[in-house]
Amino acid sequence: MNFVEELKWRGMVHNMMPGTEELLEKEHVTAYLGIDPTADSLHIGHLCGVMMLKHFQRCGHKPLALIGGATGMIGDPSGKSQERNLLDEETLRHNVACIKKQLERFLDFDSDAPNHAELVNNYDWMKDFKFLDFAREVGKHITVNYMMAKESVQKRLNGEARDGLSFTEFTYQLLQGYDFLYLYEHKGCKLQMGGSDQWGNITTGAELIRRTNGGEVFALTCPLVTKADGTKFGKTEKGNVWLDRRYTSPYAFYQFWLNVADEDAKRYIRIFTTLDKEEIDSLIARHDEDPGQRVLQKRLAEEITVMVHSREDYDMAVEASQILFGKATRESLSKLDEQTLLDVFAGVPQFEVSRDALSAGVKAVDLMAEMTQCFPSKGEMRKMVQGGGVSLNKEKLTAFDRIVTADDLLDGKYLLVQRGKKNYFLLIAK
Repeated sequence: MNFVEELKWRGMVHNMMPGTEELLEKEHVTAYLGIDPTADSLHIGHLCGVMMLKHFQRCGHKPLALIGGATGMIGDPSGKSQERNLLDEETLRHNVACIKKQLERFLDFDSDAPNHAELVNNYDWMKDFKFLDFAREVGKHITVNYMMAKESVQKRLNGEARDGLSFTEFTYQLLQGYDFLYLYEHKGCKLQMGGSDQWGNITTGAELIRRTNGGEVFALTCPLVTKADGTKFGKTEKGNVWLDRRYTSPYAFYQFWLNVADEDAKRYIRIFTTLDKEEIDSLIARHDEDPGQRVLQKRLAEEITVMVHSREDYDMAVEASQILFGKATRESLSKLDEQTLLDVFAGVPQFEVSRDALSAGVKAVDLMAEMTQCFPSKGEMRKMVQGGGVSLNKEKLTAFDRIVTADDLLDGKYLLVQRGKKNYFLLIAK
């Protein structure tokens, strides 16, 4: 596969230095992409860059994933209006280990292939680099005029940030530039990739290499992914959509992709999957014939949930999705872990009930119409039970005075009451 052609039809090329495509056509190239370990999980905002590395390796080239252990201690001013909190060494080590584990789902780190991926951490070569040595060996090659002209610096200096730009953040492009120089000299790395907001930092590295040893290197950036309406991609009301299940459950992750707009789905399925052009064109055609079936969203959600989590997690997410809208059973409800259960029923009314009362046993009618407000009155609850319209944990109630006990609790903590087809209530034993 031709890497640049692959990225172009996927809509993943924003800017590219002249000569980049020619270099990739004539030799196997080593390239790197940097990720700041500011958290112990990647979020979907990182995915476009990670997919670039994945396609790069699929095309026979060697990807380096650079974790910015050193630059993560500084903070990149690009696209930011405030200075970052600086992380300590122990936190960074933990974050790096977690991110490596996530990247292993996308990249082959362990094979004997010459283009196996490598994880590098700039803290390894920066931790013993003394300030005076850095100033002499690196700082003297790049002028302040050159650094000031960068768009990321200009934006911060022209009033986008309340407190201007600290010297610490100003030096960031030099540190990132040195990464490129180090990897060029020690790993034969000739290409740096990143998001379009990194163009200034990347070109500083290329300039540093040219001025220190006359080497010629290249750059390629992907566009920052947005929604069709121009708003920021990857954010929900709860914040970032994370790759780690501790922060975003596989169900919530699956739901995010399932619910993207049609126009977004057409772009995202190119960017965030490895499906080929023929298959994607076919999916889009099928989708356009009957948008209501959401063929694109379903396939996008499947591909990316399996890639980030697993086939089992995807199957569980699909099953969990059907609980609200399809025919589910007590058994399928019992299979859900606590976080998924809470995610599925995040928007439904919740009531606390006494665990002691459940241990002793309580009539369903008292539980649902007196101890909670699932029903406005006992009479209405009785009438709906007689009509077959009330379920407890997805099992129809046949008697309004059925005794509910602690044995009925899901995960030892929850009861799910359903009134009619669409009204759910989650009771939480305390």
